[in-house]
Amino acid sequence: MQRYKVAWEGRDEHLLCELFAADGEYHNTPFAVQRGHEAIAAYWQRVKLQEDIRLDFEVLARNPKGGIAHWRVTYQVASEELFRIWAASTGTNLIARQPGDPLPRLTLDGIAVVELGDDGLCRHFRLWWHSIAQPPA
Repeated sequence: MQRYKVAWEGRDEHLLCELFAADGEYHNTPFAVQRGHEAIAAYWQRVKLQEDIRLDFEVLARNPKGGIAHWRVTYQVASEELFRIWAASTGTNLIARQPGDPLPRLTLDGIAVVELGDDGLCRHFRLWWHSIAQPPA
């Protein structure tokens, strides 16, 4: 989780991919999965649309083959594109915005379940999360 934190805060898809086996799976929601480094790196491009990222976590359970962590990340939405992605993922446009209005700061609060292979690389990384938009400052 510490290396995941560094990859997200650093917006570094290469560092993220180093955590995964070549055929590893990143389940960003229970209904979506990216398989392999190429797909994971492509999905991770959206973090380039985030600024001032802060991720904290608490490991809730661990064993030699993985574990469970509670994580929380906050970031400033830095583009209209990311705002549209987020609004679509919530199923509703939770913030009524006009063009040019400030973009929100988001908080994501979730659980990660990690399954590791014998080589210590991630085979499955499953996330469940909820997002909350903070009012613009």
